[in-house]
Order: sequence, then C-alpha cells, then structure tokens
Amino acid sequence: MIVNISDYGKIEDKNFVEYLVSDLSLKQKKFLKENLDEEIVCEENVFKLTMYFDDDLYPFGSDVAKIRIDDFIAREQIEMFAFLSGFLEDME
Repeated sequence: MIVNISDYGKIEDKNFVEYLVSDLSLKQKKFLKENLDEEIVCEENVFKLTMYFDDDLYPFGSDVAKIRIDDFIAREQIEMFAFLSGFLEDME
C-alpha cells in the first residue's frame, strides 16, 4: 500500500486532508469503503480518502507546519499508512 497526500486545506470552514491510496486489492478497497466513515471515492486505480478535522486536530494548522510542510506531509502519510494497515488487519 502506498499513501500520498494529494490535497489539503480548508473548504467551507472545514479543514481537510485528501489521501490517494494505491496498491490495494479489490477486497481491501471494498472493506475500507464499507467500514470507514470518511468520504471515499473509489474508481479503477484510484482510492481517494478525504478526512475532515477540527481546528485543534488539523495536522497542517500550526505555524511550524507552515515552515516545515514537507516534514508534516511525510509524517501524515506515514500515520495514515499505519492507521489503514491496522484497520485492514481486522479484515481477516
């Protein structure tokens, strides 16, 4: 599984992070789509997961994040990878 952040920011006063997840099996995509509450778009080779955050939990809201954005993006991608991997363990 490969997790990349494709977009982040604020839409209609909601903080969001959009993740593109690749290298998932059809079974894994189906499991995630059926069991996650987040906004999901699942097309042929694209599995897009959008999460919304309150201001206090938004990973890109701090001043430090603005200065070291690449570090924050990398960390957030790793955290989402770990979350999805753990979630997929429940599939079996």
